[in-house]
Amino acid sequence: MNRPTVPIASVFGAPGASTSIPYAPTVSSIPAVSSHDSIRAVLWQGDHLRLLDQRRLPFEETYIDCRTVADVVAAIRDLAVRGAPAIGIAAAWGVVLAARQDPSHLDEALAQLRAARPTAVNLMWALDRMAGVRGHGADVDALTREAKAIQDEDLAANRHMGELGAALIGEGAGVLTHCNTGSLATAGYGTALGVIRAGVGAGKIARVFAGETRPWLQGARLTMWELIRDGIPAHLIADSAASHLMKSGDVQWVIVGADRIAANGDTANKIGTYQLAIAARHHGVRFMVVAPSSTIDMSTPDGDAIEIELRSPDEMLSFGGKPTVVAGAKAWNPVFDVTPASLIDVIVTERGVVEKPDAARMKALFGARAPS
Repeated sequence: MNRPTVPIASVFGAPGASTSIPYAPTVSSIPAVSSHDSIRAVLWQGDHLRLLDQRRLPFEETYIDCRTVADVVAAIRDLAVRGAPAIGIAAAWGVVLAARQDPSHLDEALAQLRAARPTAVNLMWALDRMAGVRGHGADVDALTREAKAIQDEDLAANRHMGELGAALIGEGAGVLTHCNTGSLATAGYGTALGVIRAGVGAGKIARVFAGETRPWLQGARLTMWELIRDGIPAHLIADSAASHLMKSGDVQWVIVGADRIAANGDTANKIGTYQLAIAARHHGVRFMVVAPSSTIDMSTPDGDAIEIELRSPDEMLSFGGKPTVVAGAKAWNPVFDVTPASLIDVIVTERGVVEKPDAARMKALFGARAPS
């Protein structure tokens, strides 16, 4: 891969209700850039995919040019591109690259992309959608249109979720977010960070806090970079300071994204989310999950059925290539955990919101669980 461097009223119905909001997946009326939305990390260049290398942020804005499906697989696997929606979008463009190179090997390309990372359901959803177009004998142009539609729809969904989530937040609120759920993790604007962008823009959110998110420091490196880049004042905290922050009264909401939401509302997200939900419930802080409907996996009954990705212990034992722990030490490095639906106050999607999610309320908005 070449790496050229280039310099709002409440939507709830009755308590515990699922509320459906009309949604039209289009970006035709949505400006590409606003005062709090200037970042695009996944860029189709007509014959190749350009990705902002998130491993090098915040100090280097370096782009990777992916010209083959192998390049895209490597970028997903090695976290050059990350965030469930962005992974799915990148994978869709990977299918286009594979079709342009050799359509006879599309099955192999789809398998390689599926294996890149196992937890984020958006990856599988996007590949299933691309495979469906290919299954109808579609050519490269049709696959290109589908990949573009996936990307455009994600941006439109994020803007809509931002409005829905911000409508739930009271004036002068403080919010805490975890990991990175902004433009870097999506087609643009973001999921949880999109709600924060919308809330700041509406004058509702007065204080923003971001957890550092060990061991890859996505909150410190990426979320703080996005917030500062788009003129949103924020404070970084150590992950271990979250409970103390909640006790102080400076935070009324924890707002996070998701990598997979099961049929009963159990939510897999970046490691550390579960303990934030426990602390939030103890301190009377509300807990919001924001994710597109492509993250809802109605074929997975509950969180126990979600595969949790384990990554190399080296990510815990070193930083920047330098050891931080005595030689011979061992580490356990799960990338995600599962927050039970009972600890989630609301799930926000572009289709609407689900208060106090459980299997019945999820089914009311997203339909029956797919057959296994």
